[in-house]
Amino acid sequence: MGIVVKRIYAPASPGDGYRVLVDRLWPRGVRKEDAALDAWLREVAPSPALRRWFGHDPVRWEAFRHRYAAELDALADHWRPLADRAAHHRLTLLYAARDEEHNHAVALKSYLDNWLRTHGPR
Repeated sequence: MGIVVKRIYAPASPGDGYRVLVDRLWPRGVRKEDAALDAWLREVAPSPALRRWFGHDPVRWEAFRHRYAAELDALADHWRPLADRAAHHRLTLLYAARDEEHNHAVALKSYLDNWLRTHGPR
């Protein structure tokens, strides 16, 4: 159970559980038939404007996390099924960014973990 974050370029493993790509754009160099996805949820990715503003600049990381959380607050219909699944099964959030510490999948995991901690599973 729980949520893990993994680059889409890393090989899939049986321990990944439910694999969800959370990028708005399809990752370069990855064939759809090789991605081993259960779902692709573009809707939970940051807005294009927020993504451009952030630009994976670690200096903007904390501000990005807060702005992204505000966007996610309005998208509960899209992310709540992920939280429900993570409460009972392993959930792997897949992303393509090179920075493994400062990317939206890490921020989304934190957001979902916090929501589960404060609201509990359904």
